Amino acid sequence: MNSHWVSYLPSFLRIRLDGKHNLQRILNNTGWLFFDKILRMGVGALVGVWIARYLGPEQFGQINYAMAFVGLFGAIAVLGLDSIVVRDIVRKLDGVNTTLGTAFVLQLFGSLMAIILITVTITWLRPDDLITKMVVAIISATLFFKSTEVIKYWFESQVQSRYTVWVENIAFVITTGIKVSLVLLQASLIAFVWVILAEAVMISIGLLFIYERQGGRISAWLPQVSRAKSLLKDSWPLLLSNIAIIVYMRIDQVMLGEMLGAKSVGFYSAANRISEIWYFIPVSIASSVFPAIISSKAINQEIYLDRIQKLYDFMSLISISVSVVVTLCSKQIISILYGAAYIEASPILSIQIWSGVFVAMGVARGKWLLSENLQHVGYWYVGISMIVNVIGNFILIPSYGGLGASVATLLAQATTSLGAPALFRSTRISVAMLIKSLNPARWFLLISLFFKK
Repeated sequence: MNSHWVSYLPSFLRIRLDGKHNLQRILNNTGWLFFDKILRMGVGALVGVWIARYLGPEQFGQINYAMAFVGLFGAIAVLGLDSIVVRDIVRKLDGVNTTLGTAFVLQLFGSLMAIILITVTITWLRPDDLITKMVVAIISATLFFKSTEVIKYWFESQVQSRYTVWVENIAFVITTGIKVSLVLLQASLIAFVWVILAEAVMISIGLLFIYERQGGRISAWLPQVSRAKSLLKDSWPLLLSNIAIIVYMRIDQVMLGEMLGAKSVGFYSAANRISEIWYFIPVSIASSVFPAIISSKAINQEIYLDRIQKLYDFMSLISISVSVVVTLCSKQIISILYGAAYIEASPILSIQIWSGVFVAMGVARGKWLLSENLQHVGYWYVGISMIVNVIGNFILIPSYGGLGASVATLLAQATTSLGAPALFRSTRISVAMLIKSLNPARWFLLISLFFKK
């Protein structure tokens, strides 16, 4: 029996989806993830722009510097367990309570470790900057609540992301209302920072509540030392890879803040918010099709590779389309959204947006690495890319500011997706498939296959 929403589609789409229950589940799950991000993209972007206008480039840069700084340590809190937990639950459902309980405890310890490192590092870098240390301390507290995200992994493995979407959007709507009130009341910067922590707390409580409501039992979680060793054995390459990824995605804002001050971070962050706003699309698609890709690998290698290639093709199609449109309209986008005070962010956006092409490739290829159990290889070439970005920032930021940081990030993303993987025999096939996905003929073929009856 078809999902109820299929009946509302045009006839040519109903025919295409009729009887394909697995595809319907994927589209349904992706739809909920899209709803989550579209709501945030719509309402959140408007309120975010309003806050940016209210705070101005200086204070806006201050809060974004703090978020980027905390983000550098965020991977330690997650420990690279997200995709590993999803994979293991799909493969072995009967051990779910052991897996969830162990992952929860591991991420709890990871969060505490990250908070300690953040506190020590910011005190060393900014010993006399009380405001920055206070902002960083409040935002770092959000990492403590990341341990409950293991519940998200459970719903993702069951292709039921709508439940986590409910929780996150309720918290989002409440905190967005609070932020609007703070702007109207002309509140201080610190007040907006406390709202960031409040949202993390609400999401954590909501995830625990919805998990229990859907039949899960947190009391049944059973952490095991042997399971912890098994999870960490598989996840440490992803942890190192995630650390490198975060460094080359966030170090630019931290280095801009240290070299040129908070105002430069404000311009860069304004462009960055727009360039990254659509990243939910490749992440949502890859997360939704991952269970189907894992399942097909055990059934038929040809089908498995075909699904991977189609995923690559689709990622290239949407990422390049977005990049072309934003590049042509960057000045108008910045002027309309942020106003004349942020016009210096326009050329930065024109470069930043192209990093999305390689981000989309990396998201898709990351699922292939996981299904092939090659996540350990990812550490090496992401590490190479991190070095490219850090060196690029050191060379380019002093002379070109945010524009130079954008170029350095673009080079690092390209190195991650295509350059470094080509150095390893085990991942060269993925490079060839990604390059193949850049052929426009494949995009038209993909579109025609979808609309073909």
